[in-house]
Amino acid sequence: MKLYYAPGACSLASHIALRELGLPFEAVAVSLARKTTRAGADYHAINPKGYVPALELDDGGGVLTEGPAILQYLADLNPAAGLAPANGTLERYRLQEWLGFINSEIHKLFGPLFDRSAPEPAKAAARAAIARRFDYVEAACRGREYLLGDRFTVADAYLYTVLSWTGKVGIELTTWPALAAYHARIRERPAVRAAHATERPG
Repeated sequence: MKLYYAPGACSLASHIALRELGLPFEAVAVSLARKTTRAGADYHAINPKGYVPALELDDGGGVLTEGPAILQYLADLNPAAGLAPANGTLERYRLQEWLGFINSEIHKLFGPLFDRSAPEPAKAAARAAIARRFDYVEAACRGREYLLGDRFTVADAYLYTVLSWTGKVGIELTTWPALAAYHARIRERPAVRAAHATERPG
């Protein structure tokens, strides 16, 4: 498999999942500004959507896009690893509930904060909305090791990735102590450290 990623982008969640699972893969860096791979290939020819992540499957299986779909696909390659509950269980739907919430209610809100052309009122509204979502997740995380309880799942890889953006946009994660502790705890996982080491520039 090949994972197409941009350093620090939402593709980090898929990168973490691959490391957690110990699956063989090639990490291919993408310039989102130029829409090319590090080797100079046209990224639109790989993923016409133009963003990451994209996962090129083995044995001519094509390319899978969209982070939540990739995360569940990867988890299902090795069910024994426990990165996703079994299909058809209520716990699996809880996982999908979290992936949907992180994707649509937190991830997308960061868009204006990374857009240099976005007006300040739009950025202020985004920060306020993110704070409300963080209030909800803070309450859900209290007394839990991970989002679904005592086992790390692909939803944690995704939430960790999004929380990692706060320092870049001037949001103080320490405002939410449970979230700050959760983020710090996950950052120390060997798979997370390995993913960061690969994506680190230079």
